[in-house]
Amino acid sequence: MVPDRMPVLVRLSATDWSVDTPGGLEGDLERTVQVSRWLAERGVDLIDVSSGGNVPDPQIPVGPGYQTGFATRVRRAVSVPVSTVGMITEARQAELVLATGQADVVMMARALLADPRWWHRAAHQLGHELPWVPQYARVLDRHVY
Repeated sequence: MVPDRMPVLVRLSATDWSVDTPGGLEGDLERTVQVSRWLAERGVDLIDVSSGGNVPDPQIPVGPGYQTGFATRVRRAVSVPVSTVGMITEARQAELVLATGQADVVMMARALLADPRWWHRAAHQLGHELPWVPQYARVLDRHVY
């Protein structure tokens, strides 16, 4: 049993891009929407919508924000926050996803692994400044966004 004070986040794969492949995801985005509704009814706090990774060699039309449409469709159907992923690497791109209501949260991984200071650079690009932890503050005079 998960304590009430602990959030429950569920990641769903909206498609694996290979419905006709043996072992591929049976169903489509509407099945993901239905599962998301069931999860929301059962108290899930956030649904993270992703895709792929279930079969070898899927044909994925990769591009900036290529999975955001899946999250948008789920977000319209449920009353809990929905997050998105998928080549969201720039601050303005992430801000646009949030500002236009495509998702409530942008999850990031590879961009942050590639650039551990991504948060500070992004904040600066969007006109904000984040405080630096003391261990890194000494680089401020040399740091270039």
